[in-house]
Amino acid sequence: MISHILTALLSVILLQVGPSVFWKAAVDHIDKDQYQLVVTGQVARDYYVHPMEDPYAGTILEVEEGEGISLSGAPVEEFTHSEYKGETVVTGKYILRQDLKLTGSGTLNVKGVVTWSACSGDFCQMPEDYEFEVPVELSAQSKAKKEIPGNLWSLILEAILWGFLMLFTPCVFPMVPMTVSFFLKQSENPAQGRFNAAMYGLFIVLLYTVPISIIIGLTWALGGETVTADIFNWLATHWLPNILFFGIFMVFAASFFGAFEITLPSSWTTKADEKSGKGGLLGVFFLALTLVLVSFSCTGPIVGTVLIKSTQGEFWTPMVTMLAFSIAFALPFALLAFFPSVLKKLPKSGGWLNSVKVVLGFIEIALGLKFLSVADQTYHWHILDREVYLAIWIVCFTLLGIYLLGKIRFKHDSPLEYLSVGRLALVIIDFAFVVYMIPGMWGAPLKALSGYLPPLETQDFVLGSPSRSGMTGAAPDGQASNTVILSEAKNLLNMPHGLVAYDNLEDGLAAAAATGKKVFVDITGHGCVNCREMEARVWSDPAVLQRLQNNFVMVALYMDDKVKLPEEKWVTTESGKVLKDVGRVNSHIAQTRFGVNAQPNYVILDTDGTQLAGPRGYNLDVDAFVKFLDL
Repeated sequence: MISHILTALLSVILLQVGPSVFWKAAVDHIDKDQYQLVVTGQVARDYYVHPMEDPYAGTILEVEEGEGISLSGAPVEEFTHSEYKGETVVTGKYILRQDLKLTGSGTLNVKGVVTWSACSGDFCQMPEDYEFEVPVELSAQSKAKKEIPGNLWSLILEAILWGFLMLFTPCVFPMVPMTVSFFLKQSENPAQGRFNAAMYGLFIVLLYTVPISIIIGLTWALGGETVTADIFNWLATHWLPNILFFGIFMVFAASFFGAFEITLPSSWTTKADEKSGKGGLLGVFFLALTLVLVSFSCTGPIVGTVLIKSTQGEFWTPMVTMLAFSIAFALPFALLAFFPSVLKKLPKSGGWLNSVKVVLGFIEIALGLKFLSVADQTYHWHILDREVYLAIWIVCFTLLGIYLLGKIRFKHDSPLEYLSVGRLALVIIDFAFVVYMIPGMWGAPLKALSGYLPPLETQDFVLGSPSRSGMTGAAPDGQASNTVILSEAKNLLNMPHGLVAYDNLEDGLAAAAATGKKVFVDITGHGCVNCREMEARVWSDPAVLQRLQNNFVMVALYMDDKVKLPEEKWVTTESGKVLKDVGRVNSHIAQTRFGVNAQPNYVILDTDGTQLAGPRGYNLDVDAFVKFLDL
């Protein structure tokens, strides 16, 4: 008898630890002034609650009516039926819906409360409440329009910030020396220089906004069926454009070192003389076009986000935000284009301008490797693994430091009579950077460079770890392997920090059903800079890593993987297009199932595939990521 009482008391105490149901509320627009409140709950493991139909302990949804807010009918519920001792109960996902009529203008706050009583076995705890308040924006004509997350000004501000930040990405920054070199030779007078610089900025803006506006217009007119991310994925990850961009940077680097001068064809110069000012614009336009194309590997995720919005009923918002992004993106390059027109007036004695070019040449080589690395990762060539990449960078920046000391000279250099304080500061910074990189040859994480370097998992030797050579899908002694087995091609893809992931949703969901764990879907890419940063800076945090290891079955969907699938694994889209490789199939899943085509994105699924949280994109806030995992 006493044991039964103690068991009951212990059960009651345990039932009070942590929430029994995790709720979230949202309001969906149906048509005109018709809306639907959707309250989604996830019943915690080992608990059950009673459905609304239960007359004694049933769950209750109450919504406040008020000015502009009225209820349409009674609330309804959706859940997978379970039984406990012959009684219908709710476990797992639980959805409550209430139709609403919203009228007026401005913002209406839909308020309400969910009341339920959770049980475990024969023991039930006291009723609990979940209070919610959901703001809904209405138009001024009492005709509701689709709610947009945030507001237009916040989207514009975010786009502007992204535009400025893009300058410091590995596929955009290498265009800085090209811009400086080009405009050093293009303008014959300050007025012409300023005009060309302004046109350069304008061309960049137009090259971003006009094609996107056309695509959005076609999407709007044709219902979205003609828009696909294939062309953008191809440009960012296919070997051909990446090898071409890599070659362009190496050619420019050789030019900066004095091997040759890059000039426009003489025929172009002749035509330029015929009509003053017009010929020069052609070169300015092609430089702007090169910048837009080359930078797409880094700007692609932002453009992809805009494109996905265009398929969700928004028309002007994507165009306005893309305009804001492109202006912010173009502004630094326009200023750099203005600067050389002033720079030409400065004294040329001492060859200091050539020293600037040589320094930029070394940087050009280092950053240009990123494009070769993208192709190497997506096609699994393994010719530019992490230690090879790092070795080239270490040598490159060591030679740069020696050059700054005046110990080596190039064709157009003047003798260095003394070492200035500014030059000495650059030498110290450069060699400090080299020293920082050296431990990376033995597996140091080098978080500051995580977005530039190939993943640590491509490195053959890591100090303190067994060699990765010859690894198979199973780890010795029953320990967890840190590899993802791409079952169709039998290739090994590695996840960071010793994590294990499935390469497809089906296997991941099957494992989740067997273990009772939720599914963490990693929408990623081999050439994704931000993905590597998230893995190095966020996933490495102990709180995050512990949750990923213990609480989830992980699925890694690489959207840029070029491995061909067997015919039985091909996917045919609604438009009739056949997807034949891993990356395209995963990209199709990401777009159609999760509504995203950018990387990285993270989604949490229930064991039955129900989406519980996300998509969540690139964000280095560790605490926020922990909260996301705990939803």
